[in-house]
Amino acid sequence: MVNRSHGRHVNVVQLLALILALVLLAGVGGILAGGLLVPLAAGAKTVTDTAVQVFDDLPDELEPGPLSEQSVIVANDGKTVIARYWTENRIVVPQDEVSDNMQNAVVATEDKRFYEHGGVDVEGTARAAVNNFAGGDQQGASTLTQQYVKNVLIEKAVRDDDPLAIEAAQESTLERKAKEAKLAISLEKQMTKDEILEAYLNIAQFGVGIYGVETAARYYFGKNAADLNVTESATIAGITKSPTAYDPTRNPEDTESRRNIVLKLMYEQGYITKDEYDTARSSSIEDTLDVHPTEAGCQANQTYAWFCDYVTKEIVDNELYGETAEERQELLYRGGLTITTTIDPDMQKEAQKSVAAGVPADDDSGLESALASIEPGTGKILAMAQNRPYDATTEPEPFTTAINYSADPAHGNSGGFQVGSTFKPFVLAEWLRSGHTLYDEVPAAKQTYVVNQFDTSPCTRLSSQPWSPANAEGVASGNISALEATKKSVNSAYVAMGKQLNLCDLAETAWDIGYRPTTTAIATDTHAKGDKLNAPTEEDVNVFAPMIIGTQASAPLLQASAYGTFASGGTYCEPLAITKVTDTDGNTIVEPESTCTEEAIDPDIANTVAYAMTQAFTPGGTASNDGLADGRPAAAKTGTTNLSSQTWFNGYTPQISTSVWVGNAESEDDHLQFEVNGVWYTPLYGGDVAGPIWTDFMDDAVAGMPVEDFGAPSASMIGTPAPPPAPAPTSDDSDDSDSDSGDSDGGDGGDSDGGGNGNSGGNGNGNGNGGDDSGSED
Repeated sequence: MVNRSHGRHVNVVQLLALILALVLLAGVGGILAGGLLVPLAAGAKTVTDTAVQVFDDLPDELEPGPLSEQSVIVANDGKTVIARYWTENRIVVPQDEVSDNMQNAVVATEDKRFYEHGGVDVEGTARAAVNNFAGGDQQGASTLTQQYVKNVLIEKAVRDDDPLAIEAAQESTLERKAKEAKLAISLEKQMTKDEILEAYLNIAQFGVGIYGVETAARYYFGKNAADLNVTESATIAGITKSPTAYDPTRNPEDTESRRNIVLKLMYEQGYITKDEYDTARSSSIEDTLDVHPTEAGCQANQTYAWFCDYVTKEIVDNELYGETAEERQELLYRGGLTITTTIDPDMQKEAQKSVAAGVPADDDSGLESALASIEPGTGKILAMAQNRPYDATTEPEPFTTAINYSADPAHGNSGGFQVGSTFKPFVLAEWLRSGHTLYDEVPAAKQTYVVNQFDTSPCTRLSSQPWSPANAEGVASGNISALEATKKSVNSAYVAMGKQLNLCDLAETAWDIGYRPTTTAIATDTHAKGDKLNAPTEEDVNVFAPMIIGTQASAPLLQASAYGTFASGGTYCEPLAITKVTDTDGNTIVEPESTCTEEAIDPDIANTVAYAMTQAFTPGGTASNDGLADGRPAAAKTGTTNLSSQTWFNGYTPQISTSVWVGNAESEDDHLQFEVNGVWYTPLYGGDVAGPIWTDFMDDAVAGMPVEDFGAPSASMIGTPAPPPAPAPTSDDSDDSDSDSGDSDGGDGGDSDGGGNGNSGGNGNGNGNGGDDSGSED
């Protein structure tokens, strides 16, 4: 039972002793000390009255606020730590989760009469005063309660960002000492001894950047505070006298000497036996330490760095977590949060391995790659990886970056990349929605169009510029079906399909499915060309002829989410990174839910598009070499922009949708004749490097999952194959033969017909640049 019989009221003698001790301890020297003694001898009543008045004027209320604690971000298993954030590295624990050894070591060292005094140790104060006045070594007399008060005042000043208050809480002045004393006396009337001890054990500093005994126990010994033995407890208790000088990782010899002093105090005060004392003293600091360094921030764990960066921005920029950015930052760095996320540890490790193996960070090609994977039907982000390591320092290492290529501009500061032919499934969805079928045929040969021939009413008007989109990987002649055009990714056929659609409706359908642009491809009433779109709207999907072959930019995470709509049978879900945020006591602060739109598109359309995209893996398809190892159903679309500067591979099963990008984030350099990771490509296509990365990741990601098929495609949307061609003409009617169905452009890297006739440059809005600027090729 706590003894509270001493120190409840400070009498005159105690007060004068306290003031004298404080003056002496403040280091003001013999003049003031001597000056104080004169009135004490000549006019005690006057001094007493003055002292009482001064003491009464000091504040006597202390309201300890919440301690700054580290926040931790964990994976979807609730255990795997992704990152930690802190201003002060502290983990608060209750007293019953701190070993008796640790509690005894602190009391023995800092305040042996802790359970006897009432906040101010009069005996200790008088002893220190006499010793200091006599010229002995300077001695302190602050009780454990007073030390706690000092730490609370510092903590509050730091939270309030008040440098003057921080200085005032640490300066060696009579006023500060007296203030601490009065607050300590008041505090002892409000809190029990155990409550004060618990609070001190959590607030005190036990090393450079180490706050609280739980953090100290984990850092120095790799265990919880509840499991600390005598030797370990004495080591930690000794550090707080001077956290730098007695840091065992920096000054082991000094720390060992200090530890032995603590052990002696514990023995003299009866907390340990002679055998325990001798055994503990005989061990060296080096032999007892088991240091577990813990770094803060995303850079400390490269496996999860890019997802960590995404989660951090989600909290700091989302009003769901606080009204202002400052409040949200404070919550993350001081709030002791446990942030449970959607990331799957096994998939994430595989994703990071796959992108790094596909394009090593220091590869001579200079290419970058990124992968994002989500769960269809929920939008939960399962993996997010990048071949370049994360480095947000002011002087980053070579082959690193702080830009998250997988994310939208708001979460990654990336402008995204032109999506190329990965936009074609959105065109196909609108094709089916408009009443066409997969077997409807269109001319496959290259043609020159006047862009205002494309239907863009009522949302915009196009100019009369010519546009001659070229083919590259997908080459065909004559008429081909929409199904074959999808399988082979034939640009010219898709442009012919787009010619039969309303492009305003196409933009709406793409948006409904989940296509989200990251930059503007053309100038509009609200944006200049190339503007980043932090919060895009449907109106930001640029309506112009080259949109058909993917000339506007997006990001892998956004692409994976959009393709997830097809995978789920028509439900679009926004990307979801966080599932729960709890405070230090386990109370739920926020529990975000998936934001989904059921039947964002007709399920028949989603399933029929999926059926068409499965053909990419069949012979002659653009992904014929990239199928999954177990032969399970999968759907995919490759993408390659003009001059092969950016390449994509987007694909999915019913359980996972994944997008892989490989390209150059800093420029639109051509990759027509290019070596990547020791392999020569002429040119580089989406199925060449991005495809194998996708396959390598997906093979491991789906391992152990049940094999599921997509929903049945609509027979009416598939349509009827065209009848076989007529027999070849005989020699008698060869003069009537005319098999020229139009020329076929193959792999010319984008035809430049001048006058803004490029894939995206000739956009019909006066933005032509005389070539195939960044148009889609496969």
